[in-house]
Amino acid sequence: MQYTQETVKTLSQCFLQTLAPSPEPRKQAEAFLKQAADQAGYGMVIMQIVCEPSVDEQVRQAAAVNFKNHIKFRWETPDAEAPSAVVAIQEPEKEQIKGAIVNLMLSTPPKIQSQLSEALAIMSQHDFPRKWQSLLPELVRSLSVATDYTVINGILQTANSIFKRFRYEFKSNELFTDLKYCLDGFCVPLTEIFKKTGAVVDANPEAPAVLKLALKCQRLCCRIFYSLNFQDLPEFFEDHIAEWMGEFHKYLQYSNPLLAETDPEKTSVVDDLKAAVCENINLYMEKNEQEFQPYLSQFATDVWSLLMTVSLATSQDRLATTAIKFLTTVSKSVHHVLFADPATLTQICESIVIPNVRIREEDEELFEMNHVEYIRRDVEGSDLDTRRRMACELVKGLSTHYREQVTRMFNGYIQSMLQQFATNPVENWKYKDCAIYLVVSLAPKQASTGAAGTDLVNFEQFFSSQIVPELRSQDVNSNGLLKADALKFLTTFRTQVPKQLTLELMPQLIGFLVAESNVVHSYAALAIEKLLAIKDGKQTRYTAVDLTPFLQPLFANLFGALKLPESQENAYVMRCIMRVLSIADIGPFAAQCLTELANILAEVCKNPSNPSFNHYLFEAVAALLRNACERDAGQVATFENLLFPVFQTVLEQDVTEFAPYVFQIMSQLLESRRPPIPQVYIGFFPVLLTPVLWTRQANVPGLVRLLQAYLQKAPQEINQGNQLTQVLGVFEKLVASKNTDHQGFFILNTVVENLSYEALSPYMLQIWNILFSRLQFRSTVKFIKSLIIFASLFGVKHGPGRVIETINSVQPDLFSTILDKIWIPNLVSISGDIETKLCAVFATMLVTPLFQTSKEVYVGKLMNNVMTLLVKPEEERVEDDKDVPDMDEVAGYVAVYAQLHNAAKKEDDPLKDIKDPKQFVAKTLAEVSQQYRNLSTVLQQGLEPGNMTALGQFCAAYGVTLA
Repeated sequence: MQYTQETVKTLSQCFLQTLAPSPEPRKQAEAFLKQAADQAGYGMVIMQIVCEPSVDEQVRQAAAVNFKNHIKFRWETPDAEAPSAVVAIQEPEKEQIKGAIVNLMLSTPPKIQSQLSEALAIMSQHDFPRKWQSLLPELVRSLSVATDYTVINGILQTANSIFKRFRYEFKSNELFTDLKYCLDGFCVPLTEIFKKTGAVVDANPEAPAVLKLALKCQRLCCRIFYSLNFQDLPEFFEDHIAEWMGEFHKYLQYSNPLLAETDPEKTSVVDDLKAAVCENINLYMEKNEQEFQPYLSQFATDVWSLLMTVSLATSQDRLATTAIKFLTTVSKSVHHVLFADPATLTQICESIVIPNVRIREEDEELFEMNHVEYIRRDVEGSDLDTRRRMACELVKGLSTHYREQVTRMFNGYIQSMLQQFATNPVENWKYKDCAIYLVVSLAPKQASTGAAGTDLVNFEQFFSSQIVPELRSQDVNSNGLLKADALKFLTTFRTQVPKQLTLELMPQLIGFLVAESNVVHSYAALAIEKLLAIKDGKQTRYTAVDLTPFLQPLFANLFGALKLPESQENAYVMRCIMRVLSIADIGPFAAQCLTELANILAEVCKNPSNPSFNHYLFEAVAALLRNACERDAGQVATFENLLFPVFQTVLEQDVTEFAPYVFQIMSQLLESRRPPIPQVYIGFFPVLLTPVLWTRQANVPGLVRLLQAYLQKAPQEINQGNQLTQVLGVFEKLVASKNTDHQGFFILNTVVENLSYEALSPYMLQIWNILFSRLQFRSTVKFIKSLIIFASLFGVKHGPGRVIETINSVQPDLFSTILDKIWIPNLVSISGDIETKLCAVFATMLVTPLFQTSKEVYVGKLMNNVMTLLVKPEEERVEDDKDVPDMDEVAGYVAVYAQLHNAAKKEDDPLKDIKDPKQFVAKTLAEVSQQYRNLSTVLQQGLEPGNMTALGQFCAAYGVTLA
């Protein structure tokens, strides 16, 4: 693509249309731009549009956003094993973009500059520093000559984006090499600009325009300092610690009324800078305590004084939380003696903790107006550090060394708050809210179960006097915050509440499901769901029998809650529905629930927007299907009639988010069917083999599962329809990639289990060729284990002779080579009870044909590893598969594919008749030894002493002897 006036005009028009309120022109413009982006040179043309002053500002901004996304999706060269439809930017154009972007970014207005800075950061993630060694020197050079703080801040913003990786990447030699390169190149200019700008701040106390830019610069310097110091204390900063700490101290004390913000919700540049300083000193306190010690006392005083002046306005939330976090870190360290004085503890608790725990008007507004954000902050432990949460973390920190004093103090505060509430419950309800919040937040929780206990109050007394009255209130809509507090308390301490009392409260909990407050009915759903999930040992505390009396109102109110304003896609409610359907004896409610769920599914298909809700919706469908159809297979047809029209919509309209779920539910339905299967399934089978469906990695696990279901339920139809070739084509495609080879083996194993040898025989040479080609050129531990399991399954189904015969058809005596070099060495790495039994049994079945073909030289090694397989615990013999990709690292895989727990495939045991593989090994070897008298000698020579002893014990246990 060339930069011409015609190109500029066309693209500018498209960028304008992408901002159109009407969807039709917007979609057309987006489609055109997507197509244009495939052309070489597109990125450079967009950059030129962005920097052209004569182009409309709106167009330039839209072009900058488009450029950033172009870089985001096309900069990285796609993996050769995971072909992508996206055309990547070619190397020559990449070099052009890298050469131009810094100057372009520094010459554009702030809104465009921020987009280009993000694009540069994305490029640097892939290329910096190894493939982009000119970047850092160019930034340093620009910084040294810049005098305009708008330009200086643009440079620092870019550096900040690049260096952020040092905060979150795992330690490695490569990371430290890159960090050293950045430190060597940027420490000196960073310190110089920080000190120089400090002088500008000191010299311009009455010039707010100058100060705002200067203080923004200092904040960016602080963020870069944080990134460069995060992994370890660099030598340069250790040598210059006094200069940096001196400036930090200055800014914690700095104030200037001219810089105050008039908007109470907007953070001032001074507070932004102070928060960044607090994060830096907290980092040094956590990681460089020894070097930081000379400055600790001064900073503790600074932060303490700061917190005494911080208001409760939302604009100062970040400053308050970062400052409290610093005190928390100090309270947990060896320097906790700074807080040892009882008067100091009292002042911290009364002047810092209690004011920040009290509910504010902004919190009440959030409760009423934005329930999603309120819940995210209140119960989900969001990344956002709220004042309330950080204040409670400070209490926990103080409790590390002063538990008795802190507990006694807060017990007194809580009792005082409850007394205040009792004097006037209507006016003083905030005191009770604060008391409940403290008890819940300060309760230590068990990591494994989430169960909580408390020593702040007498639990039984507090629950009966403060919580139960709120839960038993007849008016579910009065004082919603206290109702939400009570429900949250019940959820937190659910394991401590006696079962009988919980069941007595169940009608009230069900009533809260239709409360007008979104937070209240969400918390009610959360409480019921968490209660039903409690396990005492391995048994769930609440059974189907316990739930039966409540099912009618429970289902009515749960589905009713989904019809309330702003709760049509409430994930807490849907998760509760899923849990009830998993446990309850649904009986007469199955049809009602299915109709409701199918209607909801049809609605969300139109515009999927809430991934959590959608996941629990499909989980609920899967739970209902499993619960209903396992008891009455006749109900499968009802499910199909209601669900298939929705599934058809998903596939026809290409609702990509839902396709993986649809394939799983269809698998579940098909598996619930008894052969012969209805014609509608037979008709869908060719669609299942459509290549385009398999190009999306997110579809693959669900499609494989569905293909397995077809092979189990209709193997003859597939074979007679000459579709086995296409099935094996899918296997060949999947097994070629290390990301999906296990899925290919799932298909192959199911083919072997469900088709006769006559049907398989024509394909075996091709199958072995595919597998051995992959083994030769791109072998992995996972692939070899899957290969051994497949060959063992083929052998127990069709006999060891056919395994040997078909492998040797590829190349004479190839079986001996595979057995010696691949099979025997890797046999001990097999994991899983069924897989271990399968491989041990088949390996033992090989002993006779090995003697028959004079290959007994392999028997000793083979049986030694069989014994290891059966005797040694799995964790002692199986190493982690280093070559298995982390699911989080497989792009576009786990991000979209989610396994439905309630639709999980039942594991089939191909050797159901062999209960004990140890017995099989002992008896088989005893029988073989009758025919081949030298077997005992072969075993004694080949087995390790421990394994030989174990074999003797097997024989004794099962009453057999080796001849």
